[in-house]
Parts: sequence; C-alpha cells; structure tokens
Amino acid sequence: MSRVLHRGQILHFLDDPFKSEAGNRDGGESSGDNKVNDSYAYFADGGLLVDDGRVIAVGEASQLLSSLPHDTVINEHADALLVPGFIDTHIHYPQMDIIGAHGEQLLQWLDKYVFPTEAQFGDFDYAQRVAKRFLKELLRNGTTTALVFGTVHPESVDAFFTEAESLNLRMIAGKVMMDRNAPDFLTDTAESSYSQSKQLIERWHNRGRLRYAVTPRFAPTSTPEQLKAAGRLLCEHPDVYLHTHMSENLNEIAWVEELFPHLDHYLHSYDDAGLLGRRSVFAHCVHLSENEWQRMAETQSNIAFCPTSNLFLGSGLFPISMAESCGVHVGLGTDIGAGTSFSLLETMDEAYKIQQLQGHSLTPFKSFYLATLGGARTLDLEDQLGNFLPGKEADFLVLDLAATPLMKERIAHCEDLFETLFVLSTLGDDRCVRETWIMGECMYQRDAHETHVPDAHLTQSATS
Repeated sequence: MSRVLHRGQILHFLDDPFKSEAGNRDGGESSGDNKVNDSYAYFADGGLLVDDGRVIAVGEASQLLSSLPHDTVINEHADALLVPGFIDTHIHYPQMDIIGAHGEQLLQWLDKYVFPTEAQFGDFDYAQRVAKRFLKELLRNGTTTALVFGTVHPESVDAFFTEAESLNLRMIAGKVMMDRNAPDFLTDTAESSYSQSKQLIERWHNRGRLRYAVTPRFAPTSTPEQLKAAGRLLCEHPDVYLHTHMSENLNEIAWVEELFPHLDHYLHSYDDAGLLGRRSVFAHCVHLSENEWQRMAETQSNIAFCPTSNLFLGSGLFPISMAESCGVHVGLGTDIGAGTSFSLLETMDEAYKIQQLQGHSLTPFKSFYLATLGGARTLDLEDQLGNFLPGKEADFLVLDLAATPLMKERIAHCEDLFETLFVLSTLGDDRCVRETWIMGECMYQRDAHETHVPDAHLTQSATS
C-alpha cells in the first residue's frame, strides 16, 4: 500500500475537553487558522499522512508536503473535515429491522418486538445477511468501530464476525447469555452459555481486529449462577470485554430489587459476580445511585450513553456531569433498534438536548470527543485508535461541510470551529459522511448527488 497524504481541514482529540479550556471557544494556542491545546488539535489546512494502514504523521499540510517524496499520493478533500472514525459503544445488530417499532417502554418493547425478531438468528445464513446490511449501514454513517450485541445463538456471533473480518473492521461482539425471564426459544443455561461463549472466545477473540465481549443481556434475564459463569469467563480470559445493560428504566430497577433482594443496588448484582472492570461497558446507567457512581469509578467501569434510545423508550435523562465529576469513561451508543438512527451525528444532537433539559451545556468539542477518543477510551482501545497520533490505525471520516444546501449556507456563516462543529452535530446526519476509510483504505464513498445511497455506491471492498 502506497503512502498517502490526505489534505483538508483536520480535527482530532488528545484528551477530554472537560479537563481543560478546550471546551471554550477561545481555548488553546493558535497559529493562523490552526489551533492546538491540551485536548484537541485543529488544522485549517492539514495533512494526514497514512502508510500501510496506520497514521505516520498529522499536522500542517505545508510542513508535511515540504518533506515528502515526490511520488507520494495526495488526496485533496475540499469543503470537508477529516476526523477519526466514529465509535459506537452500544448497538444491537439483530434489531436493525425493528427500528421505529411504535409505542412501548423497555420491558414491553422486549417482549413485543425484540424477542420475536431475535428468534431468527439461529440460522447462520439469515444472520449473515443481516450482518452484511448492518455493517454497510455503519460504514455509510461513518461508524468504524462498535461494541455489538448478538443474540443467544452462537450462529449470530459467527455470522457477524465473519462479515466484519471480511471488511477488516475493528469490532467487538458477543453471544447473549439469558437463562430466565425470556421465551423458551431464546433461553440457554448457565453452563451452556459458559461453554458456547468460551468456544466463541477461542475462535474469534484477538483474531485480526476482532474482540469478544461476554454478554449477559441484563440482570433480570440471568440467574446469579449465569452471572457468575460470566465472571468465570472474565477471569479465564482477562482481556475480553463485558457488555450488558443497567439502570435504563425505573420498572427494570424495581424488578432487579425483587430478583436480588439481598443486594444493595442494581450494580451489586454485577459486582457480586465479578463483572466490573476496565473492559466492562454498561449501557444506559440513567438512574445510578451515589454509591453506584462511586463503585463504577473505583473499578474503572465504563458507560455507553444512548440518547436516542433513552428518549424513544421514555427511560430518562443520562447525567453526563455526574460521569465527569466521578471520572467515569463515557462513550456514545446508538442502541439500534430502540435507538432511532445509526448516525452518531444525530446521536450528538439528542445528547445535547438531554443535557439541556438538565441545565448542563454539552459543548460540540465534548460531543465529538465522545464519538471518537472518548469512545476509544470507553472500549480500552486508546492505544489503537480514537485520534491521529502516529502509529494509530488509520480509520477516519471525510465529513462534507456542504452536504445539504442548508448546511452549506449555515456553515458559511459560522465564525469559528466551535460553531462549525455545533452545526455539524445538530444538523448533520448520514449525508455528511462523504467517505469512510478503514486502515487507510476507502471502504465507503458517497455520491455527492445522492441523498440515498444504494449498494452501487459502496466501494468494491465494502460489497465483496
């Protein structure tokens, strides 16, 4: 693979804007139109140098061009912003066909829509077809890494990883563990879930860019014995992930109190089984108690904030300021299919509104951090991706600053980077993703004249 310099506006994050002045419009040191500070670097005319799938350098284009061999390929990206690939920290691939299913809250929604849909994923061929469509949709929306739920069927995980491997994507996924309070056709046992998960770990974990997540659905659908079996898997394979749900809905929390009457709170059901830790990701966490927040911080456990899902199911408002004050890592999750969009730009928009309702202002710097480096930190992948530091995997996006007539006109009136990012995160959607690059290879390219992208406009690599 030849060395390529991508030239255009470039933004990436070095730290959480909450920790510095970067969240303010005037934070950082400026050099002309460029800006660099403790938490982010922006280059108005930047260069991203990529070779053999990894970042070699990032900086001002003029400086990089002066030292490059004459045969270096240069890709010009006009009217665009280059950012690291978006990271979705919680999503269900089997649920993509029930997006927009009307009229239920969490527990009723599971019974009415989710369980019947997931019953089909014991068929490998069916699961593979859905996985193929799902991954195309991720690429179209600029999501390059995701933490993904399968179903209770091992075939669902085999199918997903088969497709992800063919695209060289960095994906994390796992088989659902669920041995009670679900239809018989979707339940396993503590022992079968342990043995099937162990086989999947041995087959897929650390195979190329793939990683495995031990995946109990949530405490109400796992007996204490099954949760302890999940803990045993984590002890035996200390570098795998734990992926589950917690404290999404008040009725759910009351149910957990009934099922685990001897425990102090919801988190205790997982803690008691040894499921907390640096690679443990809990989706939602809308209604945590002070003790739960403290324990999350002590164990370096992580949260996936899923705003469109929380609003759609009427679950509640996630308090990101609590996570900031406790030092708990947070990433954004679309939570398809309760979530209503694959787009992390649209997810940023809803995240902003949720914080507004609580009197907390979410800056666009923080939003883009959550979707990139914040997501990488949540998934303990900061050493591999999340920004453009040398050596990182070259997963990145080309965001079109003139994707729609409205955006083109609005951004033309933006006075600074802060305002431009805010417009992207409030008006932006899949149409803003001009190109998606995976390990230095373009895997998706949008036809500039199309607002709907048929399969023909996916590159050969993405459709093979």
